[in-house]
Amino acid sequence: MANPLDANALIDQAHKDTGVTSFDCDSYREGLDVFVEDFNDGIAKGLYMDAGIERVRGDCLKYLSDRLKVWGYLQANPELLERPIEKPVFVMGIPRTGTTLMSNLLAADPARRSPLEWEIEDPIPPVSTAELTNNPRVQAKLDAHAAMLKAHPEAGVIYRSSPIYPHECVWFLAHDFKTLMIESKGILPKYREYIFQADMTSAYAWHKKFLQALQHKAPGTWNLKMPSHALHLDYLIKEYPDARLIWTHRDPYVATGSLCSIISMSHRMLMGRIDYDWLGEQYPWYCAQHAERAMNFRDKHGEDRIIDVQYADMMNDPMGTMRALYAKLGDEFTPQAEAGIQGWVDDNPQNKFGKHGYKLDQYGLSKEKLEPLYARYLARYDVELEGL
Repeated sequence: MANPLDANALIDQAHKDTGVTSFDCDSYREGLDVFVEDFNDGIAKGLYMDAGIERVRGDCLKYLSDRLKVWGYLQANPELLERPIEKPVFVMGIPRTGTTLMSNLLAADPARRSPLEWEIEDPIPPVSTAELTNNPRVQAKLDAHAAMLKAHPEAGVIYRSSPIYPHECVWFLAHDFKTLMIESKGILPKYREYIFQADMTSAYAWHKKFLQALQHKAPGTWNLKMPSHALHLDYLIKEYPDARLIWTHRDPYVATGSLCSIISMSHRMLMGRIDYDWLGEQYPWYCAQHAERAMNFRDKHGEDRIIDVQYADMMNDPMGTMRALYAKLGDEFTPQAEAGIQGWVDDNPQNKFGKHGYKLDQYGLSKEKLEPLYARYLARYDVELEGL
């Protein structure tokens, strides 16, 4: 059986691999220690395959190494820490409600700057604007992505991605070991409890540093996306007071089933099986918390602090929806923005790679069981129910 994780050994290896001798601070250590303890408990219980354990070990090493690389670059270019992140746009909401679609539509406007999948995976050294989608590093990622889709076409059905599409903030919040994404790496009750109660101040401080490094030679108005920003909005606006917040809305019953299906892929990859009971017990509450915390934030800061966008509107009239959104953002809807968005829509019809299939009853769930979780949300927002 594979050895358990060792936080100190991972840190030492990250220093050795990168040659960077110090972190900016040790804020990452709390979440790392909680995760390692919880994951090792699962190893002791025989929950994980050896290949899954080694995959997670590699993930942790990458998070630590990438933080060191970014910090090393910022140390060599300290003036970058003085450059502001002005009026960033954050897309959030219940998971699986069109946040990815919204992020992709925004990113199709050439005036916007999005953290792209490839550069999040390989951030240092950052590239110029002209090189964001055209350099040897990105081409290697594109070739690998094409090969992956050929071998596993189902991956494109579940999540629309590309190395040159915008990617989620989860991947650089992971450098601080404070992201709900880490919780998806198995059966992790201690980390689950931790992440829903964590002080996210350091995570968003690191989030800003990461963007300051990426924008060195490729500046712009940042377009950012992560459903679970909805869990931490007070921390977000403390770090980014002028942030503009977009909340996407979709049938929460459909979204819940879709999220359970997504997380089941991680179970299969790391554990070799799907714990349907765990998924059905935990993830509906996770989804509901996104709505509850966003509504609480709105009650505190006012309705106008968040812009609402309906998934149904994005699907039925993407151009009209984006034009209306730009007006609410206070941004000009330029001919270049319209052309970019139309091009993306034309190239990415719904179900381009097939239809994502899942059923609530796979996880012991039903609309009737979920109704109490979403009663407040559905009473407040006129969300089109799609049927199951």
